[in-house]
Amino acid sequence: MTRKVRRFSGGVYDLGLHIVWCPKYRRPVLGGRGAERLDELIRQKATERGWEVIALEVMPDHVHLFVKHGPKPSASYVANQFKGFTSRVLREEFPHLKSRMPTLWSSSYFTASVGAVSAATVEKYIDTQWERPWKKGDGS
Repeated sequence: MTRKVRRFSGGVYDLGLHIVWCPKYRRPVLGGRGAERLDELIRQKATERGWEVIALEVMPDHVHLFVKHGPKPSASYVANQFKGFTSRVLREEFPHLKSRMPTLWSSSYFTASVGAVSAATVEKYIDTQWERPWKKGDGS
């Protein structure tokens, strides 16, 4: 995947999140038409917010999402935008999701930042700043 840097008035960014969340009690209720509709809703919310879905898998008992987002929203905000919106719409459209569970999604989720380089690469880059040829002997 090639890096796509985005610009805004204060700088440039390339921010991605891997988000995983599950139905309440990890029940395997995400199948068939419900899974298709969930996919549509996640993509709709991303488009509405100006975010880009890079990868999405809806499994019967959990969801994996890799999304690129802007510099201002926090990881928790991004995750909760998807969870809140999809829960409300799916429970309206699929009544069995209301009757079987008190809420559609578990309150917890997993999120990790995803970048074009690994953490080890960034650490090495920072640790070797003084070794750069243009830094040697210039006193800055």
